[in-house]
Amino acid sequence: MHLRDALDQITQIRQQMAQVQVFRGYRAATTAFSAIVALAAAAVQHYVVGESTFEQELDALWVWLGAAMLSVIVVGAEMSIRYRRRERSALQREMTLLAVEQFVPCLIAGALMTYAIVEWAGNSMNLLPGIWCTLFGLGAFASRRVLPKGIFAVGAWYLLAGMLCIATRKDFGFSLQMAAAFGGGQLLAASVLYWQLERAPAGEHV
Repeated sequence: MHLRDALDQITQIRQQMAQVQVFRGYRAATTAFSAIVALAAAAVQHYVVGESTFEQELDALWVWLGAAMLSVIVVGAEMSIRYRRRERSALQREMTLLAVEQFVPCLIAGALMTYAIVEWAGNSMNLLPGIWCTLFGLGAFASRRVLPKGIFAVGAWYLLAGMLCIATRKDFGFSLQMAAAFGGGQLLAASVLYWQLERAPAGEHV
């Protein structure tokens, strides 16, 4: 029993340490790549697919789902490579799991909300940019304790963008809202990661 208690205490200590460390799995380059993907998806929707009819909006939704999957795959692959090469410690494993656990709920909620709107409220699909931005902002706030302090500004950006997307959904198209909200938001996140994490002197966690 004493050995089991000691192991449980070690696990708890690792978890507590992970919560006060800065997670370095998210990188500026891959985050900026996701911004480029968002801008490209917006261009495809606007110039190729269109967004004036319900059928076009459904086709555009597949464009955005593909863009989201591509971004997740690239970011996940980069995190996995760094984990295998340089982050083998138990503490880093705890931090990786903690970072994923904090952000995944907003992604699941976004998927469920998207399905609900498409299935039962198709005439409200222009609300999706606002919903996605709001949930993404909540994910950023949930992760703020393991990310650089500037991530607070990223969360605030997405919450404000979500509100503005809902308020202006009849004035601006789906593609323009997504380009501004997610293109700009991910570029802001990439800047925060670069200036406060990657460019910071070694050992200086901000």
